[in-house]
Amino acid sequence: MLTFKRSTLINAPIEKVWEFHERPDILDILTPPWQPVQIIRREGGLGVGAVSEFRLILGIIPIRWIARHTACEKPYFFVDKQEIGPMKSWVHRHQFTDENGKTRLTDEIQYEIPGGIIIEFLIGWWVDSRLQEMFRYRHEITQKELTEQPHP
Repeated sequence: MLTFKRSTLINAPIEKVWEFHERPDILDILTPPWQPVQIIRREGGLGVGAVSEFRLILGIIPIRWIARHTACEKPYFFVDKQEIGPMKSWVHRHQFTDENGKTRLTDEIQYEIPGGIIIEFLIGWWVDSRLQEMFRYRHEITQKELTEQPHP
């Protein structure tokens, strides 16, 4: 089992950060433009039972990914788990913690790469680097979207 974690202090109150993640277009906003990902559907918001479906392109191979939300406590966290996808297992916890009127956004993913420990050893670094890129982008966009002031 591998673990990825990224944490950023967002200059916005916890309720605003939660509301941002509830947006119907949030997956479009937070998906890096360079990633070969197509969003197929998103149903149920952030609550338990919500579903997100994606199509990833690995090389020339399309891969279906379905994640279902298994836990949610507004405005503190929600958890999604891969039901169908490229990983042997994948559980992603999105945590929101109030820090004096700002919000600590933490993404933690516990996952297993198919093929066992040898495959994890051979490509785990690559998967981690892709996650680093993706969540750096997601956290930067979240910060930017929530701290920009409206123009008169």
